[in-house]
Amino acid sequence: MSTAAERRLVLASNNAKKLKELQALLGATGVTLVAQGQLGISEADEPHSTFVENALAKARHAAAASGLPALADDSGLCVDALGGHPGVQSAHFAAIDRDPAEDREAHRSRQDAANNTRLLTDLAGAGSRRARFVCTLVAVRSADDPEPLIAFGRWEGEIRPAAAGSGGFGYDPLMQIPALGASVAELDAEVKNRHSHRALASAQMVKLMTEVWGLG
Repeated sequence: MSTAAERRLVLASNNAKKLKELQALLGATGVTLVAQGQLGISEADEPHSTFVENALAKARHAAAASGLPALADDSGLCVDALGGHPGVQSAHFAAIDRDPAEDREAHRSRQDAANNTRLLTDLAGAGSRRARFVCTLVAVRSADDPEPLIAFGRWEGEIRPAAAGSGGFGYDPLMQIPALGASVAELDAEVKNRHSHRALASAQMVKLMTEVWGLG
């Protein structure tokens, strides 16, 4: 992967905010992430119960459809009082119907709000509000790559009783980081990109891409 074209990686996601975040975090490798939707690639099934299995399935799907190396992120919120849930179901924790008239980002915003409402409802009366954001990144050189690169990141915190902040996405307004004295949604991008679960996983991935793939 030495030329500019060869440094393109398909990101197995259509989340514009995640694309921007990961591109910044992986900048040291010199790779350029391309959202799979830009290449007409459909989203992969995610039938598994663990982040690593789903991330691998998504990376292989994107690589097979594009013929390019691919990177997949499977992330979520794990709450102790809920037995680790919502976990891999974090993005669709609350069931809502898709409005045919709304675009992808509008639907995602409405889904996030519904997920947060359900989380607070399910945690009502819980003694512990300890939780962690979990991120698993998987990169493959091809769909049948026998040596996928796998990186993990965990960011400890606790669930707030009410949302705070307007930044980020998903559960960020409800996730309080005691060490930083703020919710994730109250952190600026620079601080978040130093401390987050995705930042921790990305740092591992940069190291792996540098050592194994020769990037950087």
